[in-house]
Amino acid sequence: MFTNIPVVHAGIIAVSRPCFPAELSRRRRAALAAVYGKELYECPIIVENELDAKKAVEDVKAAGVNMLVVYLGNFGPETAETLIADWFDGPIMYVAAAEGDGDLHDGRGDAYCGMLNCSYNLGLRKKRAYIPQSPVGTAQELAERIREFVPIARAILGLKGLKIIAFGPRPDDFLACNAPIKALYDLGVAVEENSELDLLAAYNKHKEDARIPAKIAEMAAELGAKNPYAGILPRLAQYELTLEDWAEQHKGCRSYVAFANKCWPSFQTEFGFVPCYVNSRLTARGIPVACEVDIYGALSEYIGTCVSGKTVTLLDINNTIPESIYEKSIRSQYNVRLRETFMGFHCGNTSSELLQNPHMGYQLIMKRDLEPELPEPDITRGTMEGNIRPGEITFFRLQSTADTQLKAYVAQGQVMDVDCESFGSIGAFVIPEMERFYRHVLLEKRFPHHGAVVFGHYGKELFEVFRYLGIGDISYNQPKNLPYPSENPFA
Repeated sequence: MFTNIPVVHAGIIAVSRPCFPAELSRRRRAALAAVYGKELYECPIIVENELDAKKAVEDVKAAGVNMLVVYLGNFGPETAETLIADWFDGPIMYVAAAEGDGDLHDGRGDAYCGMLNCSYNLGLRKKRAYIPQSPVGTAQELAERIREFVPIARAILGLKGLKIIAFGPRPDDFLACNAPIKALYDLGVAVEENSELDLLAAYNKHKEDARIPAKIAEMAAELGAKNPYAGILPRLAQYELTLEDWAEQHKGCRSYVAFANKCWPSFQTEFGFVPCYVNSRLTARGIPVACEVDIYGALSEYIGTCVSGKTVTLLDINNTIPESIYEKSIRSQYNVRLRETFMGFHCGNTSSELLQNPHMGYQLIMKRDLEPELPEPDITRGTMEGNIRPGEITFFRLQSTADTQLKAYVAQGQVMDVDCESFGSIGAFVIPEMERFYRHVLLEKRFPHHGAVVFGHYGKELFEVFRYLGIGDISYNQPKNLPYPSENPFA
């Protein structure tokens, strides 16, 4: 588990309407806790009124609970149970007990009915809470719902403690990565914006840092003895230490950090390298570093890290796959259409663990511009390159519009085992109905070209995170039989 994301401590509070036997909720709570296991703190207080609710919240806070389950063991007291959401400052989930563990005279709980009143009262209080797809169930079923809530809660907790540190300004003509930061404050995320000169000054102060040799050795071990660009490692080691120290010294009251950093074009001439490899290494440790000062890209990467507990990356939705590669490597191996495929690419920011044949390279486009006369690259060295390893992926992004409205998309797909015959960190992706998704979501809703990639299918969890955050516009790649609202039915 990364140290830059929260550790979830789950707890449960059972509630009981006073005209129902409290013992029913107590017995059902104990059964649920027994199925879930010792990781679930069981509050001993059965909440029947407001004073009970206050005591129960104080109890779970004292126990270190930061994710709470409110359990309607029976119908439940709608005022007291929803006041818990007022007093508990963390992700909170409401579920209810199905019948089946006793007689239907003295042992009937009516929680199916009580859940309706609970939801209604949460709405009256304008309280955000998580109600799963199937909130009423047996102990075994609800234990699984709680487990499903854990990664969602981890992301919510992470955002509450996150500071995004940016070094800008954004590159010219990259307005697609430029979005108002006001919406981040609405989410509770802190932002620290700095100049590229601040970063350069900090980098220069690390020139004689005694930790550089150890950092070089660490990098060399990862890259292997055949690395042709080992000469750039002292500069990269110095830079990695600079970012590590900046994160520690500037996170302030926050617990977690992500970066959104300038990486071209003057970066190469002043720092003397491409920062992609360092970005990949920090991201692999759970500290996302988004390219091109993409603040919402860093935010999205961090959410993916929290939800999955895995290394993520940030890629351009970059180019179509040529028909020649499709015919040679895809058509006979994968049941996908050409227009459902595309290449995801960035210069070299993807962790070596996510690449086939990972190797250090140089930024070809930058070399053409910055040092075309040199037979061997110098200041354009520092990319981490290779074809992205095949497997399931989720492509997603949380973004602010110009008028500070948050919107998101989530699309599940896969990386194919295909040689992209190109450079950088690059992969051959397929998303079902990609051409329609591209037209009616990415283009129509004005999303930028950067997308976060988490390795595995995490669409369900990400969708629920965005819904918990109150994002009203969440898009996905709709199947062919479900047209988009703007899709021409006659086309």
